[in-house]
Amino acid sequence: MATITVRVDDQLKSSFDLLCDMFGLSNSAALNLFMKAVVRERKIPFEIKAESDAEARIRGWEAFQRMRESAKNANVADMTLDDINKLIKEARDEKSSVRGN
Repeated sequence: MATITVRVDDQLKSSFDLLCDMFGLSNSAALNLFMKAVVRERKIPFEIKAESDAEARIRGWEAFQRMRESAKNANVADMTLDDINKLIKEARDEKSSVRGN
């Protein structure tokens, strides 16, 4: 195994480390993937992209709307936060009584 030392700007390294973490990769694993693909394809062969905060919010909102529509189509009534918290408490209480706590 060989070691490559690369000098980069501190902010660039910090941003790269953060994105690699979002991808579930170490920076070393990400660079190895990149180098293998470059050698195999003989070009810069791919794009790894993290969605922006705005894109994530939009995707989350769209998923929420789909879930609401699905619930509506299944005749599931809307629940208030109090209703949800009550169900959570009941489930926790039931779990505790089963455990004997």
